[in-house]
Amino acid sequence: MLHDNVRTREKVTVMFTIRRYTPADKSIWDLYVAKSKNATFLFRRDYMDYHSDRFRDHSLLFFKGSRLYALLPANIEGDTLFSHHGLTYGGLLMDKEVCTADVLTLFEELNDYLRQQGIRKVFYRAIPWVYHRLPAEEDLYAMFWKCGARLQQRMSGTVIFMDAGLRWRKDHRRRLRQAQESCLRVERDGSLEAFWPLMNDNLQQKFGASSVHTLDEILLLKSRFPNEIIQYNAYLGDEIVGGITFYVMGHVLHGQYSGTNDAGKQLGAMEAIYDQVMYHDFPHIRYLDFGTSNEEGGLILNEGLIAHKEGYGGRTVMYDTYEWKIEP
Repeated sequence: MLHDNVRTREKVTVMFTIRRYTPADKSIWDLYVAKSKNATFLFRRDYMDYHSDRFRDHSLLFFKGSRLYALLPANIEGDTLFSHHGLTYGGLLMDKEVCTADVLTLFEELNDYLRQQGIRKVFYRAIPWVYHRLPAEEDLYAMFWKCGARLQQRMSGTVIFMDAGLRWRKDHRRRLRQAQESCLRVERDGSLEAFWPLMNDNLQQKFGASSVHTLDEILLLKSRFPNEIIQYNAYLGDEIVGGITFYVMGHVLHGQYSGTNDAGKQLGAMEAIYDQVMYHDFPHIRYLDFGTSNEEGGLILNEGLIAHKEGYGGRTVMYDTYEWKIEP
């Protein structure tokens, strides 16, 4: 396909070969994820494929000549492509050699490919910029220009910039003192089996919900990613009173699941864990991501939940989903 080169005004043709992922591509997929400038371990196939029975995978590999140029984790439902429905985010994965002009062409050819596959709509979950090791928003520009994409959903995530040194709010500092005075014990690599019922009870009481992962699923993922999935539990004597499941994603530490019982809330179990993680075990982490605080696709803000997160020094980063149609 042709486009104007802004600097030279010459016509440049860049063609991509687009191929659907198969299990035979696992090794080259994972190698590319490892060198990508915006990927996390969520995109390794041992993570993506744990729920392959629930999603019809339609991940794509883009080749420029013989070189693997980019990846798109995706699944399809009917005539709709999702990038990716089973993950928190799932945009185009790029390495440091990827350039904007090529990504414009890539999205043009992606739309041609999807049209031929009978796909009529795309939902695209962009990777929040805090997870980028280098700037990686070429896809946002290409969607705007080449796809006419619109913002379909916006979720407000809360992220601590660790080097900003924002002070904890007074109530968090008070509960941390209570935790210390009560001799709460924080255990790294604690028992997921002990935490999961407590966490699900907490989710059910607060939100009428349950965890995305079953206990068997999180145990499987922990066995595959022992250094990336770390469970912290807080104990009063031998009784678990709270816990947080962390995902370690390079320079970002993400709190995937958290929960306390009544005793843990009163005694500062969350504060004890965050103090241990932020100031002792991961003092050099760049960002701590608490996740989102929305309901109904971003149309409702859980003000109490986000205020709790902001009390640790967190501030807002967007988790965005875009949508566009593929005209026949």
